[in-house]
This record gives sequence, C-alpha cells and structure tokens, in this order.
Amino acid sequence: MDMKIFGERLKELRMEKGLTQKALAQELSITVPTLSHWECGYQEPSFKDLIALCQYFAVSADYLLGLNE
Repeated sequence: MDMKIFGERLKELRMEKGLTQKALAQELSITVPTLSHWECGYQEPSFKDLIALCQYFAVSADYLLGLNE
C-alpha cells in the first residue's frame, strides 16, 4: 500500500466534507493523532478502520489505497 497516496486521498475526502481532523476522528471513534498519522503516511489503518473509512466516505478500498481512480 502506498501510504502517501492513501493519506492524500483521505485528507482530500475529509476536506471535501468540510471536516476537521477532530470531527472525523470523533465520527470514527479514533484519536486525532491516529488520523493525522494516516494522513501523513506514518501509519496505516487496520482493516476494521479501512472499512469504516470506506463506508463513511462511500468509496472503495481500491480508491483509498491508490489502486484505481
């Protein structure tokens, strides 16, 4: 998984919804530092968290992971 692409797409989706990191972290029941690490490419989400992100933003895992447009 290319964490740079994942982080960029996650941040883009979050910003399109007009959410702060804090607001999205609360929605997903994660910490702000965890979300920040995902967006910066320092950490990758668990499968459970990846599924939650896909469901929240109504996108495929392939999109978030940079496997397709």
